[in-house]
Amino acid sequence: MSNLKVIAPAPHFRSGETTSSIMLSVVAALIPAVVVSFLVFGPRALLLEAVCVAASVLFEYLFRVIMCKRDNTIWDCSAIVTGLLLAFNLPVGMPLWMAVLGCAVAIIVTKQLFGGIGQNFANPAIVGRIFLLVSFGGQMTTWAAPNGYFGVDAVSGATPLAILKNPELGLKPLPDMLNMLLGIRGGSVGETCIVALVIGGVFLIWKKVITATTPVVFLATILVLSLCFGLNPAYELVAGGAVLGAFFMATDYATSPVTESGKVIFALGCGIITMLIRAFGSYPEGVSFSILLMNIMTPHIDNLTRKKPFGGVMK
Repeated sequence: MSNLKVIAPAPHFRSGETTSSIMLSVVAALIPAVVVSFLVFGPRALLLEAVCVAASVLFEYLFRVIMCKRDNTIWDCSAIVTGLLLAFNLPVGMPLWMAVLGCAVAIIVTKQLFGGIGQNFANPAIVGRIFLLVSFGGQMTTWAAPNGYFGVDAVSGATPLAILKNPELGLKPLPDMLNMLLGIRGGSVGETCIVALVIGGVFLIWKKVITATTPVVFLATILVLSLCFGLNPAYELVAGGAVLGAFFMATDYATSPVTESGKVIFALGCGIITMLIRAFGSYPEGVSFSILLMNIMTPHIDNLTRKKPFGGVMK
């Protein structure tokens, strides 16, 4: 009997990655977009990002200590990612107290009330953004126009998606594609510079934090449907939050499918809903709504696509 080995339950191999190391990789991937947000929108962008990160960490700390009496989880750095992503989805002129309120909804309502990291039903940053959009529509749709590389104009400017959605209103002409890629245009703080976001996304794929399946299928669906709907495919890809959503929010571990086939279904749904809202809805953008709706569908997608173990029985 002494020669028999004890076999522990699967998994038998464990990765050296931890939650905090994964979250820090995401933060590192977002740094290029943080730098560009400062260059395009000025110090106010850094202030907004810092306030959202600080508020998210504080709300998580206070909830765990005061309400739950549990071990604190701020050291896993997930609250930092949530705060930064929420800030990326806000206009640079967003009142700070409103941004803090959005962080409270993201951390307390969406994340902690459901049990904390890994148990939330939807991406917290997306829920926070949608809450702010529904509650403070005026502030969430007032965009500062970039003024060179180090500031913003005092007057608001239309986003490229708004121009595409309402050409009959005689809004400003679309920025050229170079400015679109570099982020010198109206939009949310962290969504404008496509180059910075792609660099961050490729970094996450290289680090194997995410796979390429979800962002590639998401963006490819937008490309195909924009052609089908007679829209400009290049601008539909880069004009809104599609790249930010595809790489950094639709790939959230807790709220997206675990199987590769499930990720394809999830990303297809995100792309289809996004383009239906953009083409036929009243909002010029639909990325946040599409990801939220597909987050809700994730448990069903996992059930449909999970593989049966050899010799096992599916329940």
